[in-house]
Amino acid sequence: MTIFIMDKIKAKKIFGILSKEYPQTKCFLVHKNPHQLLVATILSAQCTDKRVNIVTKTLFKKYKTIHDFADADLPEFETDIRSTGFYKNKAKNIINTSKIILEQFGGKVPKTMDELLTLSGVARKTSNIVLFHGFGKTEGVAVDTHVKRLSGRLGLSKNTDPVKIEKDLMKLFDKNNWGILTNLLIEHGRNVCDARKPLCDKCSLAKMCPSVNNVQK
Repeated sequence: MTIFIMDKIKAKKIFGILSKEYPQTKCFLVHKNPHQLLVATILSAQCTDKRVNIVTKTLFKKYKTIHDFADADLPEFETDIRSTGFYKNKAKNIINTSKIILEQFGGKVPKTMDELLTLSGVARKTSNIVLFHGFGKTEGVAVDTHVKRLSGRLGLSKNTDPVKIEKDLMKLFDKNNWGILTNLLIEHGRNVCDARKPLCDKCSLAKMCPSVNNVQK
């Protein structure tokens, strides 16, 4: 998709407006280290961050190290994370990923996109979140359900595939803003641009949103 200069101007305005509206935005998943962040992000698939934080509050007390996660009993671990949904796949991926980190990366969560993508249950969204919030590195834009929805509504991307949406956003926004962009779009998606009942009359982006009339009907 060709990116025109007006699109970049619009993107810059959108980022500026959201930055002023949510100046204290940060990672929504509670964690103390990169591995906890990795676990929490895997659990967040098809689950709210609020629910994940409730689960990990107990989980991180029970499993304190990567070794603890790698040695976890699968059925027991499934029970521990059951309320996050899709718990069977998540449990298997978290345990396997912890084993891979121990065996192939010396017990340290890898710091590159290519290495993170070799872990079980880890795609670009998870990798981007871990890189940015865990290591302060920016390699892309994490595209979750909120980012996907707002990208479409705001006309930032015509695509529905997360990888293609990410590429569109990377072309539109300055690289220095990629990491925080995800947080801003998530905040706005939760507070204003709801999936079912968007509050267009209260939206600071309404005047430049091509979907404002459609989503209100």
